[in-house]
Amino acid sequence: MRGARAALALTLAALAGCDALRGPPMPKDSSQVTLSAYPERVYWGDTHLHSANSPDAFGFGNRLMPADALRFARGEEVTSTMGVKARLARPLDFLVIADHSDGLGFVKQLADAPRFLLPNDTMKRWHDMFNAGPEQSAKAMGEMIDFAGSPKAKGLADPKKLAEDSRDIWQQHLRTVEDYNDPGRFTAFIGFEYTSMPGGNNLHRVVLFRDGADKAGKVMPYLSQYSEKPEDLWSYMEGYERSTQGRVLAIPHNSNVSNGLMFELTGPGGGPMSAAQARRRAAREPLVEITQIKGDSEAHPFLSPTDEFAGFGVEGWDKANLNARQATTPDMYGGNYVREALKRGLLIESRTGVNPYRFGLIGSTDSHTGLATADEDNFFGKHTGNEPTPQGKDRVTPAMDMGSDLGRYNWQYLAGGYAAVWARGNTREALFDAMTRREVYATTGPRMTVRVFGGWDFSGSDLSGDWVKAGYARGVPMGGVLGARKGGAPAFLISALKDPIGANLDRVQVVKGWVDRGGVSHEQVFDVTWSSPETRKVSGGKVPAVGNTVDLSKPSYANTIGAPALTTVWRDPAFDPGARAFYYVRVIEIPTPRWVAYDAVRYGLKLPREVPLVAQERAYTSPIWYEPTT
Repeated sequence: MRGARAALALTLAALAGCDALRGPPMPKDSSQVTLSAYPERVYWGDTHLHSANSPDAFGFGNRLMPADALRFARGEEVTSTMGVKARLARPLDFLVIADHSDGLGFVKQLADAPRFLLPNDTMKRWHDMFNAGPEQSAKAMGEMIDFAGSPKAKGLADPKKLAEDSRDIWQQHLRTVEDYNDPGRFTAFIGFEYTSMPGGNNLHRVVLFRDGADKAGKVMPYLSQYSEKPEDLWSYMEGYERSTQGRVLAIPHNSNVSNGLMFELTGPGGGPMSAAQARRRAAREPLVEITQIKGDSEAHPFLSPTDEFAGFGVEGWDKANLNARQATTPDMYGGNYVREALKRGLLIESRTGVNPYRFGLIGSTDSHTGLATADEDNFFGKHTGNEPTPQGKDRVTPAMDMGSDLGRYNWQYLAGGYAAVWARGNTREALFDAMTRREVYATTGPRMTVRVFGGWDFSGSDLSGDWVKAGYARGVPMGGVLGARKGGAPAFLISALKDPIGANLDRVQVVKGWVDRGGVSHEQVFDVTWSSPETRKVSGGKVPAVGNTVDLSKPSYANTIGAPALTTVWRDPAFDPGARAFYYVRVIEIPTPRWVAYDAVRYGLKLPREVPLVAQERAYTSPIWYEPTT
């Protein structure tokens, strides 16, 4: 594929319109937006969406461009690639189109190029296949992926040349994003995806700019062809900030298919991680994407055997790495899952004084359809091969297996994830700053409103007054750090409200991790408040199940169980003032149908027995860390 790209470069340059020669527009002025004194509302968005400019998205059939994706996210109707009218019932507040930097726009250019100008028969065949419908397009994409990984492709193209070939596409992308950015109403971020995958092990990052096109346009997206080492991406980010005085962050995702490489205890050289290495990672990556369509990365039952809710969205994704060419073994799980990474961060901090994994938690979709959807009852797929059609189609049983026999690219998909940000306003600057201070949380799709403050003197009476103001005045919000204080244990103000059009809440839990004075890490999950406590009495240390109202024949569920809101003030009953710790809140909904259950009724499908039809969706807040006096 690299050789093919190099061969096509002159043709594509000749085809580029004069519009591509214009510089990017100046960002719209956000200084006129009035910001609140402190975050008063949560903003919903997707930091990980692909348009047809991503080579895999286009190759597997997507034909929606960045403008389509932005229109859809802000609430306008678009027509999907498969011809279905689509519109979000509730628009998003912000979006990052994170197209792959590797091969940015190339596959679309190849498909759009005049056939007679293509330099060889292979490229002409791919051109024809890309224009013959999604099935043939996917086959052509598979051929290109195989070619790119073959000895024939090695050395045929210079990464610098590949980046230069994408310059016009990047500039056009910047103009589109600026056109749709509307400070105070809808934020369109500039970003891209860095797609490092050594040996098929996922080390992908979404790179997100605080700045507009005037600064972001001075650099090109960083390619994995330059380096597959994340520390070299950080060097690119540091260079950008030095040269432009701008700001940029990176968000790792799908650690669940990294085969242990995402959250290692070692540094880049293989030895113990140093304080400098830990500090650099923490500065460059303040967030992690904990849930998305390709599985959930919170926890695994092998690592957390006493957690009855561990393993959400694990099915299929814990068997192999991203390209399913290398098996995942239990000894790799520690580097794959976020809860374990948070514990590892405490261990590294106890040795070096710096925590590399002090990150906030968000969700996003990673949808390759151009449509930022995350609803179970309106699943739009991850790629065009499993998008709905006007006629309807079976999206559950066919598998896109990427060359393996794992067959997980069908019902194992989650419906999505969203990022929730507590910010002072809907601008790039306000949202980015909230992300860097980690005042964010993740959901698996529902728009639950969740807020947490940690402090030392909170009590139940605080919830009857202006508890948010009290939380900021006398404590720290999610993502914050509590310093040591003599006497007593930390207390947490917790509020969770159901999605206004979604399911009731089952329970709220606090997940605690700590390192004892002997240097051993631990975890414990506390049920801190739950629905119907008068009938759901704790037995054997467990809160009884909430029940199940799901009717799979429709499918549907009833909010006759659960609670619309759950609030509490919780104090750690096992606090050790000398032990580093983190606390994050997990909110669990009542059982609801999964998207496969809706599809089974909609399309008249008979599903295999192993397909889970019911799930309890959830939210994960960023942790609050306790740091003892050293």
